Amino acid sequence: MIRNLERMYVSALTGTGAAVGGVAAAPGVGTGVALALSAGEALSSLELSALFALSIAEVHGVSIDEIERRRTIVMGIMLGGSGSATIGKVAERTGQHWGRQVVAKVPAETLRQINRILGKNFVTKYGTKQGIIVLGRVAPFGIGAVIGGGANAALATLAVRAGRRAFGPPPTSWPWLTRSAPPASENSHS
Repeated sequence: MIRNLERMYVSALTGTGAAVGGVAAAPGVGTGVALALSAGEALSSLELSALFALSIAEVHGVSIDEIERRRTIVMGIMLGGSGSATIGKVAERTGQHWGRQVVAKVPAETLRQINRILGKNFVTKYGTKQGIIVLGRVAPFGIGAVIGGGANAALATLAVRAGRRAFGPPPTSWPWLTRSAPPASENSHS
């Protein structure tokens, strides 16, 4: 399941980046339209990345009911190694798979503190990368499609690696999903 999520995520991000980058090569499309589409695609890729991170957490059985835990997971994965380092430092815990160990056990106030730091780093790092990609996508003659698709593929691959580091190997079973079925007598309406 995780491999499928990873493939779909990388494929979707790569495809949207290439498609929007290809718009700049279309005759009659102005730079303004291409920039607007590219900025919209940057928001779309952010949404896809959040969905990917939270889906991976769900598969691993990590509770994502609280907004602070969701923020930590999403920003931690999207920031990669620097996100992992920040989470470990502020939570004063070490461990290879912070997604399972730290996020599930860290108090909400500590998560808020982590998220404040991650938020500043996220805006700077993610915003800078997306700004460069947005400008690259508007390059003419199909170069924008290559830049958009390639850059998005690279970002998606980094997020996949960060997700693997955050959560470790996939679970072999999902005991939190198994419920005992009600007895047959409760199911009958006779």
